[in-house]
Amino acid sequence: MSRPAHGRPEYHKINKDLFVLTYGALVAQLCKDYEKDEDVNKYLDKMGYGIGTRLVEDFLARSCVGRCHSYSEITDIIAQVAFKMYLGITPSVTCNNSSRNEFSLILDKNPLVEFVEELPAGRSSLCYCNLLCGIIRGALEMVHLAADVTFLQDRLKGDSVTEIGITFLKKLDEKKYRRKK
Repeated sequence: MSRPAHGRPEYHKINKDLFVLTYGALVAQLCKDYEKDEDVNKYLDKMGYGIGTRLVEDFLARSCVGRCHSYSEITDIIAQVAFKMYLGITPSVTCNNSSRNEFSLILDKNPLVEFVEELPAGRSSLCYCNLLCGIIRGALEMVHLAADVTFLQDRLKGDSVTEIGITFLKKLDEKKYRRKK
């Protein structure tokens, strides 16, 4: 990454279509490499987790968001800032329970499936965009929040919307992650 004269890092964006097509090729290759959809789903989640653990630093540096004080505030930041920043969309957020630790992100448009009409034959349990779940889970873990992130509904599977469920499990022990002085 180059630094211009004014001291801020210069961020280069790749063409969205190139990214979406490359992601499609990745999923197609994983389907060839793994017989079971569960194995492909696990690999995409694991890959997303690795991206999320690194992406959170970029997000915090570029977004200038402050400390969040509730799970609903965190979920709103994910939807309104992170998704907009990296995918160019803003999902709607709904809270799914009275203890306010389960939320859904409803995606009206999912850019990762822009060129996908349907799942490959015989791949009905494939979570094509499971990478997104891993990214969210990895990023949350890096800010000391354990969460279960899964696809609840998917338009590629015939559902009316694409819905990602986020269940906050517990706050991770910050002492374990603090630097020693």
